[in-house]
Amino acid sequence: MQLAAILLSLAALGGVAMVVIRLRGAPLPPIGLATAHGTIAGIGVLVLAYNAYTPGIPQLAQIALGIFILAALGGVTLFTMFHLKGRPLPIPLMLGHGLIALTGLGLLLYTLYGAP
Repeated sequence: MQLAAILLSLAALGGVAMVVIRLRGAPLPPIGLATAHGTIAGIGVLVLAYNAYTPGIPQLAQIALGIFILAALGGVTLFTMFHLKGRPLPIPLMLGHGLIALTGLGLLLYTLYGAP
């Protein structure tokens, strides 16, 4: 699960960078940043999925996985419906996607380092 947490934390940094770029007035972040963000997050979710269904893994990790899958749906929507079509990314959808993903990351980190 530590590898998943590292990958998803890196993806979160890329996501924050994209939000900052968008809030500064650019309609779209660079395609390379968006692609790297999605790829790293996707690999992180796959690693977490593998870990979440092995014996002895806390149920909170499985819940975090479900939250990340929900966030991924928002990310795929942002990328396919807006970024690939050259349409400005809607800030509310970006923020919602990010808040859902950060909730999953917080729960995963709590599971790894803070849960009794």
